[in-house]
Amino acid sequence: MIEAKVDTKTRILDVAEKLFGEFGFDATSLRDITAEAHVNLAAVNYHFQSKESLIDAVIGRRFEPINQRRLEMLAAAGPNPTVEQIVEAFIGPVFERDPSPILPLMGRILSTPDQFITRVFKKHLVEVAQKFTAAFAKALPQLSEAERMWRVHFMGGAMAHVLSWSHLLWELTGGVCDPADRKGVKVRLVRFLAAGFHAGQGN
Repeated sequence: MIEAKVDTKTRILDVAEKLFGEFGFDATSLRDITAEAHVNLAAVNYHFQSKESLIDAVIGRRFEPINQRRLEMLAAAGPNPTVEQIVEAFIGPVFERDPSPILPLMGRILSTPDQFITRVFKKHLVEVAQKFTAAFAKALPQLSEAERMWRVHFMGGAMAHVLSWSHLLWELTGGVCDPADRKGVKVRLVRFLAAGFHAGQGN
């Protein structure tokens, strides 16, 4: 009986994640989730109490392991990590995992500013943001705080674009860019972003 509860909860999370990634949080109803998961509303209420709690559970299930991995990679880089190591610690964990359905979900969140602030940043990213901001400040003391923060913002934007558009890149580029090559995507993105951080002081 315990096993059945675990299976039901996981199935609800998997379906909710898929639908949230495809259609967004507001456009996806609990009825949509229960229909595709083949469960009744009572099961959702039992495990998550509300749609808001279900959304938090879906996001936390994916973001917390990624954030933990980010902090581990940053710590492993030592007390004076290079810009490249900092960028890879932030970007890399996103591309280490199965991209379906996590990439649509993350792309959806990162490209929706109000959802990102309320559902992700305040609940799951404050500590990570502080540690990475401090690391960039130490690695790039020649840049002003405003300049560093702009570049961190651009890093998040580039990552959000890749996540949101990954399923279309093959068609858009005539097969030249293969989003299934996660390692290649990560390497290229890290190289591109690191070059941006190394660029001279802006106006």
